[in-house]
Amino acid sequence: MNKSNLYKGCLEPIIMQLLSDKGRMYGYEITQKVKDLTKNELQITEGALYPLLHRLEASGILEVEMENIGNRVRKYYSLTKSGKKQTKIALTEIQAFLDTLQTLVNPKLA
Repeated sequence: MNKSNLYKGCLEPIIMQLLSDKGRMYGYEITQKVKDLTKNELQITEGALYPLLHRLEASGILEVEMENIGNRVRKYYSLTKSGKKQTKIALTEIQAFLDTLQTLVNPKLA
């Protein structure tokens, strides 16, 4: 089974939770933090991350701040006020999903 398919639907709440914890992060920092936290189990590609960040920004969940780092411009992402509320909702939904999966996979523990 390809585990990356399992993670795809969870990327949005994962990113939102990271930003909730850290305040603001740039794209590469997000990918590395996820990789570190999951001990290389989950590796977010740029092709998956940036379209999601742009979609979250367009929907008002994220805001972007540009900062000059040396001779480069780095985009920092952070949650808007609405994004903070949406993060709580998303985490509640993902916990309910995990509980449902637990019931299906191991009904003795449910």
